[in-house]
Amino acid sequence: MAESANATHEVINVTLHTMLAATTKLVVPTPAKPILPVQTGVQAQQEEQSSGMTIFFSLLVLAICIILVHLLIKYRLHFLPESVAVVSLGILMGAFIKIIEAQKLANWKEEEMFRPNMFFLLLLPPIIFESGYSLHKGNFFQNIGSITLFSVFGTAISAFIVGGGIYFLGQADVIYKLNMTDSFAFGSLISAVDPVATIAIFNALNVDPVLNMLVFGESILNDAVSIVLTNTAEGLTRENMSDVSGWQTFLQALGYFLKMFFGSAALGTLTGLISALVYVLKHIDLRKTPSLEFGMMIIFAYLPYGLAEGISLSGIMAILFSGIVMSHYTHHNLSPVTQILMQQTLRTVAFMCETCVFAFLGLSIFSFPHKFEMSFVIWCIVLVLFGRAVNIFPLSYLLNFFRDHKITPKMMFIMWFSGLRGAIPYALSLHLGLEPIEKRQLIGTTTIIIVLFTILLLGGGTMPLIRLIDIEDSKARKRNKKDINLSKTEKMGNTIESEHLSELTEEEYEAQYIKHQDLKGFMWFDAKYLNPFFTRRLTQEDLHHGRIQMKTLTNKWYEEVRQGPSGSEDDEQELL
Repeated sequence: MAESANATHEVINVTLHTMLAATTKLVVPTPAKPILPVQTGVQAQQEEQSSGMTIFFSLLVLAICIILVHLLIKYRLHFLPESVAVVSLGILMGAFIKIIEAQKLANWKEEEMFRPNMFFLLLLPPIIFESGYSLHKGNFFQNIGSITLFSVFGTAISAFIVGGGIYFLGQADVIYKLNMTDSFAFGSLISAVDPVATIAIFNALNVDPVLNMLVFGESILNDAVSIVLTNTAEGLTRENMSDVSGWQTFLQALGYFLKMFFGSAALGTLTGLISALVYVLKHIDLRKTPSLEFGMMIIFAYLPYGLAEGISLSGIMAILFSGIVMSHYTHHNLSPVTQILMQQTLRTVAFMCETCVFAFLGLSIFSFPHKFEMSFVIWCIVLVLFGRAVNIFPLSYLLNFFRDHKITPKMMFIMWFSGLRGAIPYALSLHLGLEPIEKRQLIGTTTIIIVLFTILLLGGGTMPLIRLIDIEDSKARKRNKKDINLSKTEKMGNTIESEHLSELTEEEYEAQYIKHQDLKGFMWFDAKYLNPFFTRRLTQEDLHHGRIQMKTLTNKWYEEVRQGPSGSEDDEQELL
């Protein structure tokens, strides 16, 4: 009897232990994210000193580049794109630093090394946000279908051609062998087109505004799409895809891309609309305190990037769409002072970030550990040019069936020739976690060569090519060659976008937008419903207060100038 009771007791204990273990497994929380170790003591001091020297070196390089751009403007060297000049200066500085290190006079290897995390967290977001914020919204939304075709499908075509070509050439032992995912990752990152030099060229041409918007919109969205495609390839590389068929791999990559693209775009759009609603609310009227108003705009500018990256989406895509929406709605809810301050601040910060990246691109010639293979570089250049051609020419002919503004063959050729590569492919190549290390060095070296090839040779040869094929309009042909201006900085400093300074009352808005019969599709829906809801219609009192505020600031500035060192009468008359 006792043995039976003991046996029953043991069975109950085993059952309870089993149930307890099962229950414990169910309620065990997800392990917390590991906390990165914090440097303390001597290590913290060394890290602080190293970071301080890196900041000093970066600011010193940036200051030298700003002086160079000033000299280009002062001596009217408008035929030379600023990106080309800054990259060339970076190469010279890299050579000078290499000579100093060879003589053992200094060691700047750590400071001159470009950090991809710094690029993606600090330098790239202002560039992308300013690009979206400065878009001409009317032309952009009217051509959203064409822009999407070029930027999404065109970039995907280029990525598949370059990536597929590299993979099959490697399998044939013609070039260095890469697997499928690494080939597609390189094809995606090298398909990012640099918008800076491209837009400078088209602005100098005075081409049709719609065509200019097609190129500008494609180049901006192209960067975000290229980053998403590269992240897609990286995601496939990190996962074990050995037991998955090719079709399943394609579907998985497509699903990941669609999630990143549309999820990030939706997040950025939602953030922009929320920022517009904040400024529309009557209980939160920040226009009387421009410092708080401007500070809130800066917060909303960077907010979607941090949130998107935190939930494993594309911060670049989110911040791009946020910039477009905030410029279209939120900007018109600001006071005139904050409108001008926001526009000029974004331009200045974006210029400094772009200049810093191009300078470090030139420095990388001597600071990056290279692995050079001639056959790999030559075939990659051929595939990049061919992929760009397959992107531009067939899609342009397809769009001409549906467009009133036709894209001529000459324009197609210029669009293909001006598809320069810039900072984003370079940063993405350093960000790839490829193994072994020689593969990463080969990708990085090849990317640097392709970027420099397109910037220096194609960028420098675009203007002579334009003259050769006579692509300018009638007004441009009457001007002297010296009037061609490729300086983006000078144009930004001399103009303020009138679109960003609109102050419309309720009656003026209805007269300008609602009663227009030529608005169709999204433009009509936006003018009828979205714009009235997300923008503040100004009263005559608001307009009067804004003009007084601008006049007060102008008078205060002029009085401070008059109180300074006295100048000549000619200088004073020029100020007046």
